[in-house]
Amino acid sequence: MKLKTGRHTSALKEARKNLTRRTINKAVKSRIKTAIKKFETALTEKNAEKAKELLGIVSRILDKAAKKKIIHKKNASRKISRLSMRLTKIKK
Repeated sequence: MKLKTGRHTSALKEARKNLTRRTINKAVKSRIKTAIKKFETALTEKNAEKAKELLGIVSRILDKAAKKKIIHKKNASRKISRLSMRLTKIKK
């Protein structure tokens, strides 16, 4: 592969790595949003059992994303906290 002037192989490799990382991160963030939407629909239906089950799934996904540094750990804990507060309000 012939390089243009001012291009280094390391820069090209980093660009390729960034592309793969971006697609993975985008997929994980999309999965988070989908899981939260499912949880919220269970809340609007006032289905506490299903919502409790979905909260476990959402928190697992958020914790994994935080562990892989896709989202910040405090962002993940804040979202889990707010969702669990909403679940306790429904249970009452």
